[in-house]
Amino acid sequence: QVQLVESGGGLVQAGGSLRLSCAASGRTFSSYAMGWFRQAPGKEREFVAAITASGGSTYYADSVKGRFTISRDNAKNTVYLQMNSLKPEDTAVYYCAVKYLIGSYSSQSVYPYWGQGTQVTVSS
Repeated sequence: QVQLVESGGGLVQAGGSLRLSCAASGRTFSSYAMGWFRQAPGKEREFVAAITASGGSTYYADSVKGRFTISRDNAKNTVYLQMNSLKPEDTAVYYCAVKYLIGSYSSQSVYPYWGQGTQVTVSS
């Protein structure tokens, strides 16, 4: 079993930055890819970014490419999401998840373990 705890959310003005963190329990953190997803009010949860176990490859949704950066520190069992040039449409609850299953990095079905989420609100 893996437990994930997100932090770093908050209220920021458009154009600002935030860095989200996701701390994971468990000794096998470094063996698995990690992903960030978000869910805006009234919308379905969507893929934001993912990173392979080693951190050697990253994947992004088109809507955040060039503005967000995912990274990880396996020594600290933590994955990060640096969010720059934030827009009001980035407002959502952001979740991190562990990719345990084979499949697309953007598919929620391959992430069986999720954190509780952290709220990000971007004001215009």
